[in-house]
Amino acid sequence: MGVNLKGRSLLTLLDYSSEEINYLLELAAKLKEKKRKGIQGTSLKGKNIAILFEKTSTRTRVSFVVAARDEGGMPEFLGKNDLQLGDKESVKDTARVLGRLFDGIAFRGFEQKTVELLAEYSGVPVWNGLTDQYHPTQVLADFLTVKEEFGYLEGIKFAYIGDGRNNVANSLLIGSAKMGIHFTLIAPKELWPESRIVNLVKEEAEKSGAKINFSTDPDAVYKTDVIYTDVWVSMGEEAKFAERIKLLQPYQVNTNLIKKADNDKLIFLHCLPSFHNRETTIGEKIYQEYGLEAMEVTDEVFESGYSRVFEEAENRMHTIKAVMVASIGDLNAVQD
Repeated sequence: MGVNLKGRSLLTLLDYSSEEINYLLELAAKLKEKKRKGIQGTSLKGKNIAILFEKTSTRTRVSFVVAARDEGGMPEFLGKNDLQLGDKESVKDTARVLGRLFDGIAFRGFEQKTVELLAEYSGVPVWNGLTDQYHPTQVLADFLTVKEEFGYLEGIKFAYIGDGRNNVANSLLIGSAKMGIHFTLIAPKELWPESRIVNLVKEEAEKSGAKINFSTDPDAVYKTDVIYTDVWVSMGEEAKFAERIKLLQPYQVNTNLIKKADNDKLIFLHCLPSFHNRETTIGEKIYQEYGLEAMEVTDEVFESGYSRVFEEAENRMHTIKAVMVASIGDLNAVQD
C-alpha cells in the first residue's frame, strides 16, 4: 500500500488518512494471527516505551504492556504520582527528558493539549491512549472488531447511542467519516458533539462518501449493523449521575432497542467498563440511589449473542501493538 508511519504520533484519527487507518487494521490482523500461532515477536526488541497515565485504566494499560512485551519491547509504567508532570516540572520539560530516554510514549490523561505537547517536545512518537476529547486507539479496536464480523467497513451502518459528546463518540464520528461508514449518533441534543467536531466530520464524510446523521430518536437504530454505547458519566463527571440518568434513560440499550433495529446480524459494542448490572460498587450504588439494575445497557443485551464486547476488548491490544510497531518497530521482523 506504500504507507509509511515511521516516527508518526497518534494523537487523533483526524491526522490519519483512510489508507493509513486501513493499514493499521491490516497490520493488527496480521499481528493477531501471529500471536494466535504462539510466535514471539521481535519487532520492538530494544525499544523502551513509557506508559504515562494520569487516569486509571484496565484495557489501555494492559494492552500497551502486553503489546510491547509480545514484540520484545520494554514498557515502563509511570502513574500520576510517579512523575512531577505539570506540578514541579512543565509538560515541555518532562517531554524533553522522556524523549531522550524512551523510544515512544503512551499517554492517557485529561487535556488533549498535554499529549500534543508531549509529541511536540519529546522528539519520539506519542500515542494517545485517551484524553477528554479523543480516544483513537479505542476506535481502531472497534473497527477491527467490525471488520472481523462483517468483512468490510465502508457502507456499514453504525449507530452510537447515549452520551454523544464524549471522547469515544468524537473519535467514532471521525473514524467513521474517514472510512466511509454510515454513522448515526443518537442522543438528546444537550449531549450532541460540539459544532467544531461536527464540521470537521462533515468535511471528511464528503471525501469518503460516509453518511453522518444526528438524531434524538432511539428508533433511528432501525436496520443498523452495529449498536454502540458508552457509560453515561465519564471520568471526572461523577457529580452528574442524576442529571445523566434523567436525560439518558430513554436511550438505554435493552432488548426492546435491539428489536427496533430489526437486524438479526447486528452486533453490540461497548468500550468498557460498563454498568450493566449490580456487580460493582458503582452498580450497586446506582441501584440503591436510583433503583436501576443497569444503566447504559442491560445485562441481558451485554451477555447476549449480539455482544462482541470482549472480542473488542482483546482487539485493543492487537491494534495498539500495530500502532507501536508501525511507528517505532522493525516491520521486517513481522512474520507473514
